Amino acid sequence: MKTPAGHECRYYYQDFHRGRNLQECRLQKTNRESLPWEPRDCANCPVPGILRANASPDMELTLTISNKFFIFGRALSVNAYCTLHRIAIDDPHVGCPRCNASKPGLELFLKALEESEPPSNPTNDQDPS
Repeated sequence: MKTPAGHECRYYYQDFHRGRNLQECRLQKTNRESLPWEPRDCANCPVPGILRANASPDMELTLTISNKFFIFGRALSVNAYCTLHRIAIDDPHVGCPRCNASKPGLELFLKALEESEPPSNPTNDQDPS
């Protein structure tokens, strides 16, 4: 569903049907240590970017909202955990290093990227008429 900031996020939910006024972040709702979610938090949330970069079904995210400086501003932090290997993930955009190592085509893809040369600009020798 699209967030108030305009990004797709599977954890955001809204319902305005027949007079309802419900907006919530279901990822933050599971974290009791976090401040309450507000719609303006979606503008600075890294979760939609993480979900676009890594769609691993074994990655579990935790969103924590806290105050930056007393009550001025809000900080959003995301922690990731691999439920398959039971390890914390340092960079959620990349994902679990063990899961990535077990993918058979990934090594070939990375090797091909290293060996490939940047594409050259082809010259158009044909006459346009």
